[in-house]
Amino acid sequence: MTVLFIVFPLAVLLSGLAALAFIWATGRGQFDDLDTPAVRLLCDDLSEGCTKTASQRNGEKP
Repeated sequence: MTVLFIVFPLAVLLSGLAALAFIWATGRGQFDDLDTPAVRLLCDDLSEGCTKTASQRNGEKP
């Protein structure tokens, strides 16, 4: 029974820290461009076509 008094607050604290880290990363734009890293894997060199983001390839302004 005494282990629950240690493990439960620790689990709540770690869950809160994970939620704060996710909110911080989302606010700083870490998840804005999910397409470019997948396309970059397919390119052998750093040509102009490989460095453009998905929105730039679709004709949108950054």
